[in-house]
Amino acid sequence: MQNGLKHKSASVFSRTASWASTPTLLLLNVLLLASVSQAHPLAPALLELTAEESGITSVLWKVSRLRPRGQELRPELPVDCPPIGPVEESGDAQSVSLAWTVDCGPAGIVGQRVGLASNGPIQIDVLLRISLPDGRVVRDVLRKGHPSIQVPAKQTKLQVGWGYLILGFEHILGGTDHLMFVLGLMLLVIGIRPLVKTITAFTLGHSVTLSLATLGITQVPSALAEFLIAATLLALAVELATPTGDRPALIQRHPWLMACAFGLVHGLGFAGALSEVGLPQQEIPLALLAFNIGIETGQLLFVSGMAIIVVVASRPLRNLPAWTQQIPAYAIGSCAAFWCLERLADLF
Repeated sequence: MQNGLKHKSASVFSRTASWASTPTLLLLNVLLLASVSQAHPLAPALLELTAEESGITSVLWKVSRLRPRGQELRPELPVDCPPIGPVEESGDAQSVSLAWTVDCGPAGIVGQRVGLASNGPIQIDVLLRISLPDGRVVRDVLRKGHPSIQVPAKQTKLQVGWGYLILGFEHILGGTDHLMFVLGLMLLVIGIRPLVKTITAFTLGHSVTLSLATLGITQVPSALAEFLIAATLLALAVELATPTGDRPALIQRHPWLMACAFGLVHGLGFAGALSEVGLPQQEIPLALLAFNIGIETGQLLFVSGMAIIVVVASRPLRNLPAWTQQIPAYAIGSCAAFWCLERLADLF
């Protein structure tokens, strides 16, 4: 029975047409809409606190000049942290920055609540970064429904690991280009065993560069990394649109080599996201491992979900016209081409 199930599953994956099903195309549309909707969001504000042993804390509040009409948003600091000294204002064409100092006393800001005050519903995200005297950096995003946090005491290893695991999980599921690439690999490879080998190679590739870049061994500008990621997605779409017999022999026989090479590029993008958050100096190996596990968990969830869609939808949609096999490749390629042009503009 198990052999029969295995052959049945393999036959499902071997039919490329089954991937061009309505659910798959709907997913591609959702991914495309998500990318468009995230292309020009309102710029988030920034609230940065830098605390000293004495309790003196520097405050930086940076907000975009483009803000929701009528929105009056400001930081809400603890009442035990009164301001000392004047407020200094600076800015440019895009944003306004206010800087001042508060005194939280010997107890410091740990255990205190930091948040936002507004004259109405909060309509933008606020990136919060708190540097503490013990070397820890607390990072969060304040938004509607989550307008404040209590500055935590030193976290346990379990808390650190769990926090970075969730961060990696959320990052991969929010990365439309990365998910499209994984979907493209699933379309390119025929058979379950080659697919597992190819996805594993992609995972190893981006794990290597994620670790090297995060530890400062390899440095690539984030704008260049994002452009290269889009370029790998476009190259994969070209391979998908090319008839199987016309593809290079190396890709036909060893698609995992291409997946591993392109994975090295995608790891740079993951490292860029992790560098924005930072690593706790005392727990770098743990945080890096947990972040990677979170990425792989999200990737595995995505692959499993797509496999279920294929199994469920393959039988009723197996008689689709042959030309529909090309729809996913062109949909992925269109998104990739758009991202290449958009990120090339950012690069220069």
